[in-house]
Amino acid sequence: MIWFYPRVSAIISDWPEAATYCLTYKSPMSKHPCHFCLVTRDNLADLNLQIDDITPRTHVNMQQYFNQNSGNSVCIENISNFFWNLPNINIYQATVPDRMHHLDLGLFHYQIDYTKKLLGAQCGKTLVDEVDHRLAAIPRFSGLKIFTNGIQSIARLTANEYRNLMKVMVFVVDNLFVNNEDDENFVKNEDLAKLYEAWNEMYAISRYENFKESDLAKFRESINNWSQMFIKILQCMSPSELKLPKLHSWAYHIIDSIRSFGAVNGYTTETYESLHKEYIRRQSITNITHRLPNSATIPRIFKFTAILFEFLLKDAHDFFVEQANIDHKMRSGFDNFLECLNLYMDHESIANESQVTIYRSVIIENGAIMRATNSYYGRPWYSNVSVRMNSDELFDYASDQGICYGQILLIAKIELKNQNIPLNLALIQWYDFKFQNQPHLYGCSLLEITEIYNFIDIEAIQDIVHIVPRFNKTNEYFVNKYIF
Repeated sequence: MIWFYPRVSAIISDWPEAATYCLTYKSPMSKHPCHFCLVTRDNLADLNLQIDDITPRTHVNMQQYFNQNSGNSVCIENISNFFWNLPNINIYQATVPDRMHHLDLGLFHYQIDYTKKLLGAQCGKTLVDEVDHRLAAIPRFSGLKIFTNGIQSIARLTANEYRNLMKVMVFVVDNLFVNNEDDENFVKNEDLAKLYEAWNEMYAISRYENFKESDLAKFRESINNWSQMFIKILQCMSPSELKLPKLHSWAYHIIDSIRSFGAVNGYTTETYESLHKEYIRRQSITNITHRLPNSATIPRIFKFTAILFEFLLKDAHDFFVEQANIDHKMRSGFDNFLECLNLYMDHESIANESQVTIYRSVIIENGAIMRATNSYYGRPWYSNVSVRMNSDELFDYASDQGICYGQILLIAKIELKNQNIPLNLALIQWYDFKFQNQPHLYGCSLLEITEIYNFIDIEAIQDIVHIVPRFNKTNEYFVNKYIF
């Protein structure tokens, strides 16, 4: 018999989650926003800090501030941290930088956003449009996402989409504009291209499986090289002048994390995000299996009306590009179709010859008519619906006692080759509460549309609802009668 005691080694989390574990202030505007150290906010974009300028947070010094009732001076919550009682762990160092949130969804997001602002400021909106045109003109290639509509129309990019942008942005910005030699503050085209080249070099090293000291030295040099160009070129485009906690964390703390916990690949949430997606895919396959003829469950036969579009799944991308006479709602549905289908069920496992039919409306189980059309007697009609969800389904959603609300963008039937039971799906754009602390007022939720999309089985839809985002007490009767 061998006794052993498991210990917490590292905690993988995004920045707000890390602040929750460390009980540090979550606001980047706080005096000491870094959960690793006591760097001041004014020095977050300073790449010339010395060792004496960075005091690491430890259980000892944070507990002293807490016991002296001066925790606010170092931006820690007035709560005793549970991790202070655990030996052999420094919670402030153990909440390691997560590459997906720090780079893919963090710093690269800022780099793209501020690049667009820079191009608009220096050369006008036509140059931003040219970036979109170049992205759309890239030929299709296996394993590479093509941004047919550019990046202006995509309000919410995924980590995978940002990684696809990394592969091509250096070519998109190369020879993009003519330099203005008369303006000493003008950012030259070659400098912008070098910024994206430096990013790719740094990002490639971050994905090493193992690090030797020589690799760490090379990594540190690449981080410094990119950071200096990032600040020099884009600082004037940032409202905070790039005083970003993630920038400081990546520049000053990632090397120490690698020394303590190994390669970044060992503590990134990419793995768990993929497992979550795989779980949903398997769950969807199980649901389809339960609807096969051998199952005791008889599938619901829906009454679809008015076919809008028909195409083969293999032709979906080209078909979506060709559609011009549609409004922004249906365009959003087409833009998110393949990605959401892949989330619902890996569409590559669905035969390319599968037939896809987009309908104007469908009668759901309770007899209500659900519509998704940009022209119903000359006006668009996209039904708002209620859906009952399990707490662990799809995403972290503030539900109304298990009920979620969304707007239908597309109604689709996918007839799978070699299977008799089709997929009856609705592409939904979700609502969320505007005020988490007061989700209901006079019996109605205060809702706002989000940039979160998913395919769901039509059988999951409970009812058609009327969404009234803002109202006052005078129409309380209308709300109670017609909303929820």
